[in-house]
Amino acid sequence: MITVDIQKRLGAFQLDVQFEADRETVVLFGRSGSGKSRSLAAIAGLMRPDSGTIAIGDRTVFDSWRGINVPPQQRSLGYLFQQVGLFPHMTVDQNIAYPLAGWDRTARDRRVEELKRLLRIEDLGRRYPDQISGGQQQRVALARALARPVEALLLDEPFSALDEALRADLRAELIRLRGELDVPIVCVTHDLREAHLLADRIAVVEDGHVFQFASRMEVFQHPASRRVAELTGVANIFAARGIGGTRVEIGGLPFEVPTAVPAGIDVDVALRAERCLLRRIDPTEALPANCFLAEITSELAFGSSYTLRLAPAGPGPSVEVDIASHPYDVLGIATRKQWVVELPAADLHVMQRETTLDAR
Repeated sequence: MITVDIQKRLGAFQLDVQFEADRETVVLFGRSGSGKSRSLAAIAGLMRPDSGTIAIGDRTVFDSWRGINVPPQQRSLGYLFQQVGLFPHMTVDQNIAYPLAGWDRTARDRRVEELKRLLRIEDLGRRYPDQISGGQQQRVALARALARPVEALLLDEPFSALDEALRADLRAELIRLRGELDVPIVCVTHDLREAHLLADRIAVVEDGHVFQFASRMEVFQHPASRRVAELTGVANIFAARGIGGTRVEIGGLPFEVPTAVPAGIDVDVALRAERCLLRRIDPTEALPANCFLAEITSELAFGSSYTLRLAPAGPGPSVEVDIASHPYDVLGIATRKQWVVELPAADLHVMQRETTLDAR
């Protein structure tokens, strides 16, 4: 278990974060400069917070009130950076064994072989870093980070310098390792897909603060605020006003939502683009609830999917729709511009309207 509750002022930037990680993968997700890597550096002991506490397992490694600040080398952590930093003059075996100075040779060699099997790099031991691929270098760097027994693993955007194919392979490897390592993993990324694939829980970090810390599905399906919705890729965020019961007005039309909103209260309503539906309904007939007529104004093809942007033909909001290529072909979307759009009530997420004062 890692628990973090720290504050640190860096010029005009104020870091103030709270989160925890049990035997799971917690992803610190946010844009560059949001404070994710600084949080990781504080856990590792590479940056001293101004105040707060950090605990790893049952041991407090930082406590500003009690004057505790355990040195980095005594925190029992594996730390993998974006730049692998392998020693070019050492073989793979020598790089992995580097942290094991002081171990007897038999124990050191046994540990190196264990890690090579774990990371599936058994045949690379005698090669040098410039003789192996970028993905293999990352596996070697991870093996080196795990050489000594660790209580947690910290990953600071370790795959961002790799091409997409290698990144996909290493993400799958990390998911496999998660069960075998049985320690907390804290991973920093600004890649939305990576966060979704790797995380058990996500801390959404922006401007040095955690805006939401919850399970992966909770963050993606029920963002805590408009800011979180924007950061996690929600394409459709509508300004709405309660009109009584579980109905709100969006773009001049009433829509059913899952929760009651008092009449006259302004809220934001979020809907992920893949949850918007295009329906083959005669637009001259009365439309079902939460449906309206709209016209495709642009579309982008992404191989296996399409992103459509639609403008209302009358009352209603502008929307973005993600649709897989098969239903795109079956529906004949390429030959038809006007559609009935449904915003399913169960998928509409109501959020409190943010103001300048409560944006955090």
